[in-house]
Amino acid sequence: MLKERSGRGYDRLGKEAGVSGSSLHRYCSGLGVPTDYRVVHAFAKVCGASAEELRELHRLWALADTDRDAPVATAKENPEPEPRSDEPAAPAPESTGPDDVTPSEITPDGTDEPRRSRIPEKLSSRLAVLAAVVAVVLVAGFVWLPGSSPDGASPAAGDRLLESPACKSVSMGQHDDCVREVQNLLVRAKGRLAVDGDFGPETLRRLTAFQVLAGLPATSVADEATKKALYAQKVSMTTWSPARVAKRIREVFVEDPDIAVAIARCASFLDPLWVLPNTNGSRNWGVFQISDARLRDLEGTPLRAFDPEWNIKAAHRLWSVRHDFHDWPSCEAALKKDTPKS
Repeated sequence: MLKERSGRGYDRLGKEAGVSGSSLHRYCSGLGVPTDYRVVHAFAKVCGASAEELRELHRLWALADTDRDAPVATAKENPEPEPRSDEPAAPAPESTGPDDVTPSEITPDGTDEPRRSRIPEKLSSRLAVLAAVVAVVLVAGFVWLPGSSPDGASPAAGDRLLESPACKSVSMGQHDDCVREVQNLLVRAKGRLAVDGDFGPETLRRLTAFQVLAGLPATSVADEATKKALYAQKVSMTTWSPARVAKRIREVFVEDPDIAVAIARCASFLDPLWVLPNTNGSRNWGVFQISDARLRDLEGTPLRAFDPEWNIKAAHRLWSVRHDFHDWPSCEAALKKDTPKS
């Protein structure tokens, strides 16, 4: 445990992380999830977490955040009837129509007698051949649905996998070839991310950034408009390198360049396209992770926040109010005990 490694109590750690000791105890006990990841990041920093541990903490926080926000009333309000023992569940999570047929329904194993009884006992030879062909086509259709295709499988050249019924929805927590296709298209747009078929926090950030750059609603889901934009290949996610970001921060924050760079590194790892969702539905954007509320105060937009020049100067405007980094309490508290690094 990070807390045990630190050797400090909740009150002291909470003070350094910018939260109360009781809140920190609730988070560490699993009784609550911070509404802002920066609290998690600040706590981990004061406990001496490594870069790998920070990445894992962010992944876990994002998953917990997603689970908490997931609607639970729908399932209760519209309960699905439980399948009978003689009707195995469909192998794919989404149905393509009311006449879907599972492999078990076309396999004469004796477990689907009610369905097979609808077919006449005596078929002409031509009808029998036709039925066999239809069965083969249906089975083949299920083979390539997400989750049943072998790892690493890719669509044939020229195919647009995301436009197929199999990829009707691509969102957080999904793991299949549809996600891999989204990741490949984001990489083709010069987005920096790993292609592993796992829709986690990294893919969530990059997809949201792509949507903003494409002028689309930031739904964080690969909807139809996003799929078209990904295939159109008209959006570039090329941006400043961390070194260039740090250099520009020093030029703007001449009063306190070292702390300014450290704050930005804490907030976004110096990534101009960094996006962080909060549990209240808001997001933080860009190098200095300027919140939606602050963007409104600064007459900015998420798209403007992705411009590192605008973001850095906007952050300096916030700093100039009190000549401190009060707008980044978690990062500021985490840095109090750290030696500033350039």
